[in-house]
Amino acid sequence: MSKITEAFKDHKAFIPFITCGDPDLETTRACVIEMVKNGADIIELGIPFSDPTAEGPVIMEADNRALSAGVTTDKVFAFTKELRAEVDVPLIYMTYANVVFSYGIEKFVKEASLAGVSGLILPDVPFEERQEFDEICDKYGVELISMIAPTSKDRIRMIAKEAKGYIYVVSSLGVTGARSAITTDIGSMVKLVKESTDIPCAVGFGISDVAQAGAMARLSDGAIVGSAIVKIVAEYGKNAPEKVGAFVRELAAAVHEA
Repeated sequence: MSKITEAFKDHKAFIPFITCGDPDLETTRACVIEMVKNGADIIELGIPFSDPTAEGPVIMEADNRALSAGVTTDKVFAFTKELRAEVDVPLIYMTYANVVFSYGIEKFVKEASLAGVSGLILPDVPFEERQEFDEICDKYGVELISMIAPTSKDRIRMIAKEAKGYIYVVSSLGVTGARSAITTDIGSMVKLVKESTDIPCAVGFGISDVAQAGAMARLSDGAIVGSAIVKIVAEYGKNAPEKVGAFVRELAAAVHEA
């Protein structure tokens, strides 16, 4: 069983996302340590990119702040290596194909692996175009995480059969960001996945509070929360870690009890 899949073994998994380097890497490090201490099972680390097409304004602005502060992909690799020595949950990079292409696919995946990263999410790479990434990820033991969206319908079973780690179930159409309600029929999407694979499903995009996180975890194997956490970092800056930890404690408890 992979390290990522193992995180779902004992209970539903809570997966927070954070943008690396917003407002600086030291604050990101402190936030991650607080998140792990308060029940996070897997951490998604966002590598900042200037044109993150799947992101709403909250994460876009976080990317811009991180890039303005001088965060580079190399700095994120070095930061992750240090972080890996302090936390033992699986770490996953979330970024865009351009970031990986411009660095060189093999070089990027090799560095990610050396940094102790277990998985990679590329929201702008369609299932049909993932092969060149997939083969290199396999070579270095980094799992390329598949995403399914409400529009995937007929492709869900096909994507599920090839999936590794966990399947990222996109709860809402459009970009990331907290939503007051999630109206997608998550249950039927998860059912289609489960007919094809026993790899866990975690729901993300739009989960903004404890009640939604619990509700989504009840329909699947876990919940992913990004924008609502990044918003706290935007508001409190260097003082965010404690606030992030307290929020994650509530979210993780709701997911673990689901």
